[in-house]
Amino acid sequence: MKLLLDANLSWRLCSDLEDHFDIVKHVDSIGLNVPAKDQDIWQWSRQNDFLIVTNDEDFLDLLLVKGFPPHVVLLRTGNQSN
Repeated sequence: MKLLLDANLSWRLCSDLEDHFDIVKHVDSIGLNVPAKDQDIWQWSRQNDFLIVTNDEDFLDLLLVKGFPPHVVLLRTGNQSN
């Protein structure tokens, strides 16, 4: 499984998750404009077969409108340290 961490999650999580997932990337490292637009993240994830991990509920709206892929994992834990 390939994970793409949204900008609202720390890039430091990539190294923590790499032992458990095939590939883990942060949105700031995939060549999109910073800050990347949600639509661009969605399209990149779809084209590259990545699952989006985010705290941003806007991705739920995209999921409802566009369907999947990509799949979205919405973290609802609030502001947490790593």
